[in-house]
This record gives sequence, C-alpha cells and structure tokens, in this order.
Amino acid sequence: MTQPNLTSTPLALTPHKNCVTAASRMPSPSSRQPRPPLLLSTNAKAAPFLLLATALATTNTRQPTSSSLQLRMGDAAIAAVREEEHIFRSRFPPVAVPDDVTVPEFVLAGAEAYADKVALVEAGPGGRSYTYGEVCRDVARFARALRSVGVRKGHVVVVALPNLAVYPVVSLGIMSAGAVFSGVNPRAVAAEIRKQVEDSEAKLVVANEVAYEKVKGAGVPVIGVGDVERMPGAISWDELLAAADRTGAPVVALDPVQQSDLCALPYSSGTTGVSKGVMLSHRNLVSNLCTSMFAVGQELLGQVVTLGLMPFFHIYGITGICCSTLRHKGTVVVMDRFDLRTFLGALVAHRVMFAPLVPPVMLAMVKSPVADEFDLSGLALRSVMTAAAPLAPDLLAAFQNKFPGVQVEEAYGLTEHSCITLTHAGSGDPHKGPVQIAKKNSVGFILPNLEVKFIDPDTGRSLPKNTPGEVCVRSQAVMQGYYRQKEETERTIDGKGWLHTGDVGYIDDDGDVFIVDRIKELIKYKGFQVQPASHLESSRQVHWNQFLEHDVPLNIRCRLLLPSWRPFSCPTRRWKTRPSLGCRTRRPARSRRRAWCGGAARRRARLT
Repeated sequence: MTQPNLTSTPLALTPHKNCVTAASRMPSPSSRQPRPPLLLSTNAKAAPFLLLATALATTNTRQPTSSSLQLRMGDAAIAAVREEEHIFRSRFPPVAVPDDVTVPEFVLAGAEAYADKVALVEAGPGGRSYTYGEVCRDVARFARALRSVGVRKGHVVVVALPNLAVYPVVSLGIMSAGAVFSGVNPRAVAAEIRKQVEDSEAKLVVANEVAYEKVKGAGVPVIGVGDVERMPGAISWDELLAAADRTGAPVVALDPVQQSDLCALPYSSGTTGVSKGVMLSHRNLVSNLCTSMFAVGQELLGQVVTLGLMPFFHIYGITGICCSTLRHKGTVVVMDRFDLRTFLGALVAHRVMFAPLVPPVMLAMVKSPVADEFDLSGLALRSVMTAAAPLAPDLLAAFQNKFPGVQVEEAYGLTEHSCITLTHAGSGDPHKGPVQIAKKNSVGFILPNLEVKFIDPDTGRSLPKNTPGEVCVRSQAVMQGYYRQKEETERTIDGKGWLHTGDVGYIDDDGDVFIVDRIKELIKYKGFQVQPASHLESSRQVHWNQFLEHDVPLNIRCRLLLPSWRPFSCPTRRWKTRPSLGCRTRRPARSRRRAWCGGAARRRARLT
C-alpha cells in the first residue's frame, strides 16, 4: 500500500496547542464556478430564508450586492467548518527516516566496531550467547542458506521458536534473504500453528523440539534448531549453515531487496477476534524504530542492557526489544519463560537497565516472598515499560514504593502500526526540563512523524481535545494491509490512510493520551489477546488443555468456550467470579447451578 503524502494538504495553525486544523483551500469569489440559482418561493408563508433568497434573486445580478457577498461568504464558512479536522501531532520535531535501507542493514549498521561485544545472551545457566560479530556472520550465512534451498523474495518462513538467543539471528536472516518472517507461538496447539502455516502459504518452518511435533505434519520442510536427534526428518540448522559456507555467494545475482518489500507477517486479532496476517514492509519497521527511539542519545550507545522476556514471536518482542537494542549495540538478556528466581537473578547478574514487563510480573516483584531472597538494593534497573495490559494504580504505587529509583512507563502500540505508537518518556525540552514524562495512568504522548485523531464512531467526525473517541493514527509505520483480507483492510484503513484502532481514548491539553474503552471487546489475559467464543467455536479445535497450560482461570475458560455461559458466584465459593476481571455476576438456573457445583470431584472431572 502506498503511504499517503502527509504534507500535501494546506494547514492552518489554530490557537490550541499540538492541534492543527486542516481545511481545504477555499477559492476566491472571482475564481469560483457560476453558482446554481437560489431556491425561489412565492408563498407568503414560506420560511424567512426562502423569502430572502427570492428577494436576492430578483435583484440585479450583474453587480453583486453586499448582502449577496455576505451570504456567499457565510456558505463558504459553513462548508469550511464541516470539512475541518482535529489532527494532533507530536510536541517533538520530526525525525529523519533513511531511504533504501532494509531492517537488517539498519539494525546491524556499525556492528563491526562492536564485534567482540555480547549482543544476545540467555539468562539460564549454560545459556547460549552471541557477539555482534557472530550475529552478523550467522545472519549472512542463514540468508545464503535460504536462497540455496530455493527461498526467494516474498516467500514466507514461519518461526515456531521460544525465546532463544538465536531467534533474532533467524528473523534477520530471513529478512536479509528477501523472505518474510512470520512468528508463531511455539506453545500454541497444533491446529493454530497449522492454520497460520496454511494461511500464510509458508515455504519453510523453523522450530526446535518444543514445537516440532506440532509442525512436522504441516506439509512444509522443517529446519530444526537444537537437538536434531529428537526431531527426525528435520533439516539441521548447523548443517544448513555449514553447507552455505561451502556453497559461497550465488553466481547469479538475485532480485535485490527493496525497502518497500514485505519483511514481516505477524498475526494479530486486530479489532476483531479472527487472527489475521499483518503485512509489514522494511519501510514500516525502520520508520517505527526511528520514531520510537528518537529520545535515545549517543551516550547510551553500547551501554543499554535490555531484558528479553516478552515473546519474540510478538511484534513488540522482535522489534521493540531485539531490533531496537541491537540498533544501539546493547545487550539483550533472553528469557524463555517467566520464573521469579531466574528473573531476579538475571536482573542482578546481567545488570539489566531496561525491562519491558506485563503487570503480573510487576505484581510478583512486589508481593512474592521470593523477592526477599535477593539483595535488590544494587539493581542497575532504570526503567520498566508495561504494555499489552493496563496497569492498576494500586500496583503502580506499590511498585514505586518498593523500587523508588525505577521509572515506570506505560506504552501503547499496535501490530498494525509496526509496534510502539505512544510512549511515556521523551528527550529534553528547553521549556519543560531535560526529560519529559507523561502523566501517570496515561499511555504517553504522540511520537514524532505521527498524526493522531479521535473520531466519533457513529458519524466519523473528528473530535477536539478532552473528548473521547476512537483512536486513529497515520504515519509511515501503518501496515500495508491484512494478508489476503481485502475487506478487513478496508474496514481498518480508510481512504486517507488513517488506521482505525478500535480503542477509545482522548488527548488532554498537555498532549497526553488516555485510553478509556474499546469499541469491540477482546479478552486480555497476561498480555495475550484471547479470541471471543464465536470465533473459537467455529474451528472446533479448542481443548481445555490449551487453557490449562497457561493457567487461565475457570471463568475465562467458560466465557470462551460456552457462549451462553455467564459468570456467577458459586455456593461453595471455590469458583467465585473475580471482580478484577470485569465479569458480571448472575446466578444461573437451579439445574445449571447443580451441574456446575455438584462437588469438587465431579467438577474436576468435568473441566479437566
């Protein structure tokens, strides 16, 4: 999709801060086309404005009178008011986005000077690590290997790996080859992984022993990372790279990779519950990286240590954590699954400075007695960023009380917008001090190069400050569209390039944005989007074990799998609905109450 020209519309600055009213250029009266005749009326009881029009029409039309000019000017003013839009932009100046550079080239630029510095390290004992020299070498080797086995520009490669140090090497190697990286949750059920492989028309799958049994029947070749003996039939990762070294560079030049080519196809539920492929180009990701990292100064180059706990198959994990940290030649401390002792040990041992987290992890840091086993007084942690789920005010207060020197930031982002859209901390401003921080409970301010507006979902009219409406965003980071979903794309991106997020929010007088509601309800659990029951039932592949693996509470499971089920307070109080989940309480009929509350043994047998 061609991105709109954001500077072609003439703008008129309004007195409101950070708000620009865009109106179409009004032609002068002398340059207008002849106006149609005014509506005439001979009825004496007609409305006054019709009588006025009749009187004006009967006067001499060769020389327009002052009354007719005033009428025409009034018409033009009314038309201008109807066309005006409340468009909000960043308080910071625009940042430059380089042209003709791909994501791997942008991320690994200047890595030669840091060849011996650790780029990726796994937090567990005996974990694998990569230096910047090894990252650059293996990215190039894997790109050659993919081309040698027939992968060409535009081919999709699905990656079903947990968080490993090799994950960014795999994804950047796929992009370097001109192919499209598509991450999938390796712990999802086989039917979900197979659905993504089929829907994306993938040519290859990269997996380890965690997901191999789920992907081996997908009908495409599998590259096995790790213990290949446990993955019979898979292509060995190490042997593939060694074969690429023996093959060398291709004799015939392949189609070069352009910045407009697709490089990533993450799957997202978007504003509806159906998972769809989000088409992102090199330009989309490079633009988002430039805008989201605009406040990172040169003094932090090679100094930042980031915790890689968020899943890398998510766009925030691979872009917001891995690519942004590698771009500034920092170190990513990789964690596969959350364990509080391993987590706290990694913070202390690796001197982590920045940790993107979700609220349940922050709650464990504050409430769990395991935290008392560690000396956290010497933490190097400077800031944590929460996303994917709202942060409760009481949890925020408790965290700041226990870790007073750690800055808590909330961010807002979308897969359809390549990652981060709004953030909390920015660079210095001579009027507001060295560092600008957005208000608590807000999701931050608008990043450079972005335009944001808030519209009435019913009328489509843009709204002024402090008025809640659907959040719409426009920039170079907006996706190209949903893969093979033209109607969904047209519903999400309008003709002027505005991405309709489905979230309801407003912007205050200081330029801070608050999210207050959602147009279409999606269930959020531990930062993951969970599809509504109607979409899950259509696949007929859902099993209780899928939710037991992630410890999803009973009321969430029932809400997903049984569309007619409503939460209620069980007489035994063992399954009482948790108000924090936003569930309504309603007692069912007596027969249903007996069915669900007929004893612990029967209940366990029924649900598990």
